[in-house]
Parts: sequence; structure tokens; C-alpha cells
Amino acid sequence: MSHLPLIGTVEAVSSDDAHRFSKVTRDQIRLLAGLGVEGDAHAGIRVQHRSRVKQDPTQPNLRQVHLIHSELLAELADQGFAIDPAALGENVLTRGLNLLDLPRGTRLHLGETAVVEVTGLRNPCAQIENFQTGLLSAVLDQDAEGHLIRKAGIMSIVLHSGEVNPGDLIHVELPPQPHEKLERV
Repeated sequence: MSHLPLIGTVEAVSSDDAHRFSKVTRDQIRLLAGLGVEGDAHAGIRVQHRSRVKQDPTQPNLRQVHLIHSELLAELADQGFAIDPAALGENVLTRGLNLLDLPRGTRLHLGETAVVEVTGLRNPCAQIENFQTGLLSAVLDQDAEGHLIRKAGIMSIVLHSGEVNPGDLIHVELPPQPHEKLERV
């Protein structure tokens, strides 16, 4: 994984205090250690995603902060989809990092003090198809061996609090070897 870029940038930040598919772009968000994005409906120690709450509301929240790479939005635009920042429900839109190839446990240092730890891949649900027809299949792919590739971003937990702004640098801290491939969370 040494071929991965180790510095990227924050393109946009977003949050929403209600459980809606899309979020609202902000000038700044504040990450709270152990909780997530201040004022966001998905913040909390325990799982907040409605489908997961139905399964087991005592699960730890491994999906506190959702990150998507802006390169995905460009790829989708090439396929005819018009996707604005925050439209896919991400909290942080990045540029210059291959998020999907990061190993589990990677720490992303966002701005001055915020640090998140990557927990896994976002598993796109039917809501994405309701948002724009054909989008679900556009964010799923298969590798040469036929394994499913989820391209709808990664999930993380907040280790250190701090403000995150568009234009902030993102520094990647890889975990010790051996690296664990990201799975859906």
C-alpha cells in the first residue's frame, strides 16, 4: 500500500440533524471524539443508521463520519449523473486520496486536530437508487475475480475532536502491517 498518496485535501464538509439521504454543505464541521459530527443525525456512541438500529441498537457506531472521494463524483458525472457535494450523504468530500484502498485502521488527520480512524466501506442501499435511477449500479463494480467493489465511500470513527474546513489538508497514517482490507460496515 506504499503506492497510496499520503496527503489529500478536504473539498467540502456537510452535516444534517435529520435522517435524510443528502446532507447540507457547511462552511465548517466539528468532529467530536467518540461521537461523530456535531449536530449530525448519525453522531453517537451507538449505531444511528436506522436499518442498523432495527437490527441491534446496542451496536457500536462504526459509521460516525462518512467520507467520499470527489473523484467518484467526477466518474459519475462522466456517466451522466449530476451529484453535488453532500448529495450522497457524506460528511467529508476528499480529493487526492484513494479512500477505497486504505486499510482498516488507517488514521486520517483532518485539519489542525481532528483524527478519524477508518472502519470500513459504506454499503450503498436502495435509497441511492431512489435518489437517481441507475446510481446504485454505478457505485458498485466487480474486480477481475468477480468480487463486489463498493465505491460509495468509507466510514470512520472520531478519535480526536476538531474543526474541519474545505481546503484543509488530510494526512494519512497507515496502521502497522499486515494491513486489513476494508469490508462493509
